[in-house]
Amino acid sequence: MDLSEIRLQLDECDKELVALYERRMKLAEEVAKTKLETGKAVLDKDREKAKLASVAASVENKEFEGGAKEMFKLLMSMSRKLQYKKLLESGRHINIPFIPVGDIREGSPRVVFQGDEGAYSQLAMKKFFGDDVDSIHVPTFRAAMCAISEGSADYAVLPIENSTAGIVSEIYDLLAEYENYIVGEQVLRIEHCLMGVKGAKIEDIKTVFSHPQSLMQSARYLDDHDWKQISMPNNAFAANKVSKDGDKSQAAIASELAASVYGLDILEKGVNSAENNSTRFIIITGQKVYRENAGKISICFEVTHESGSLYNCLGHFIFNGLNITKIESRPIEGRTWEYRFFLDFDGNLSDPSVRCALTGLREEAKYLRVLGNY
Repeated sequence: MDLSEIRLQLDECDKELVALYERRMKLAEEVAKTKLETGKAVLDKDREKAKLASVAASVENKEFEGGAKEMFKLLMSMSRKLQYKKLLESGRHINIPFIPVGDIREGSPRVVFQGDEGAYSQLAMKKFFGDDVDSIHVPTFRAAMCAISEGSADYAVLPIENSTAGIVSEIYDLLAEYENYIVGEQVLRIEHCLMGVKGAKIEDIKTVFSHPQSLMQSARYLDDHDWKQISMPNNAFAANKVSKDGDKSQAAIASELAASVYGLDILEKGVNSAENNSTRFIIITGQKVYRENAGKISICFEVTHESGSLYNCLGHFIFNGLNITKIESRPIEGRTWEYRFFLDFDGNLSDPSVRCALTGLREEAKYLRVLGNY
């Protein structure tokens, strides 16, 4: 056969496949009706395992056995997703106990940020809540999470990722550990400044203090100088130390605000290598609320150690037309080579497509938690 004849026969096969697919999905709808009446779960692992074994046994050319099983895995996955949709339309879905609210900045909330006065987190806080915000600051990210859990603050502002340095892994781990929720985000353009005590000059500098990420982001500039680099928990802490020590040989890399707060001279602006350096901060609260106009959802979930388990979970977003904007993984403490996935996608918790995806994910993932809608 020449190529054109082969393609004609492929087209005929495809027409038959499409017709059979439609027939199969209509039967899946009938299955959903039955399961709604009986209360049975959509996912039946034993039934699917038996089906795949039957498919493998019926394949005459064993070269195609793996592909046939893969095709039927996909067909059964599509069938489940349709069933979840039909069950949702009939009123059966998971409970998502989040309450829609208006502007979270109303009512003079108390906000906590990590670091000292002059930290970038403080700048992000002021940009989100306004200059007159009632705030406190704590030395660590964990302390900020505790402040929310204990009720000493209504909201916390925490950095979660930088456009050049990547994610702040500790924040992801804390989100999984604490029952706190994301209700907002603020992107802040970062411009690192090299600063020293009054009267200091660049040629006086021998030691530079800053947060490890800020040192990394300023590596190209620092490589041009033979300075000792010392990591600090926070940029503002570094500026505070240089101010207190009063040593002209010391400098800090921090924000322009930090220089103003601690009375330091800015020796050089924009020492970070990337001009488009930005940090995304998240706004955390202890309440399960979301703003009515929220458009992004963050979740974390775990999957079983089985072939295709992550693929099947992500398929719920594709089936429901939801755009995944970010996915990260973090090792699970105490469980070697097991990982927890963090995922951001576009949507609102009131959307039927979102509820359908989360219903399916809750049924098929090992663990699921909604981290917030904002």
